[in-house]
Amino acid sequence: MSIIRTEIKSAAAGVGVTDTPDGLAKIKRPECAATIWRRQLSPEFQTWIDGLDPMHLPKGRLVLRPTAVRDAVGHLCDIAGMDDTVERRWLEHDIADLATRFADFMRVPYLRVRLDVISTNACRKFHIDAIHARLICTYRGTGTQYGVPTDGEDPERVFTVATGAPMVMRGTLWPQNPPSGLRHRSPPIAGTGETRLVLVLDPIFDLDEAG
Repeated sequence: MSIIRTEIKSAAAGVGVTDTPDGLAKIKRPECAATIWRRQLSPEFQTWIDGLDPMHLPKGRLVLRPTAVRDAVGHLCDIAGMDDTVERRWLEHDIADLATRFADFMRVPYLRVRLDVISTNACRKFHIDAIHARLICTYRGTGTQYGVPTDGEDPERVFTVATGAPMVMRGTLWPQNPPSGLRHRSPPIAGTGETRLVLVLDPIFDLDEAG
């Protein structure tokens, strides 16, 4: 696992890059503010999902046990009118697999699962989430952007996560120090005609706090 490290005053913020899904768990290393599983989706899947009418992309927000994620995503696909294809079944399996892995290394019984269909400049400002950690994977469109700001300004150097590459980031509630200087945003796409499909997973330690 390689680390791209940037020093901010007295704290170091690092992004770990892994070639295996198990490497996402290295977010627990003190030097990691985020980890990215460097993978590419198959050309067949990418062509299929990029060619879908945005009205048939699944969207929704649910709090679930990891074992219930696959069926729930299938239900969201049904609601969206998505045809039952090999590619759709792969998407359902992949989301369920990411959910299981994330819940396992975060050691949580529940997850907040969010599928967003985005064609605006939602969350275009660089920020850090008020959560313990978050997994984001963009299946269609431009991936999440991140960087390290200096002096309160936007990052001078902005990195874009590849489409299909899952990224796990720490939030402000992460219990270990030093605090992360890493910030992220959704890419500004308003007016471009682009539609993104983004998976977001948040750990839920206590259902009473799920909101």
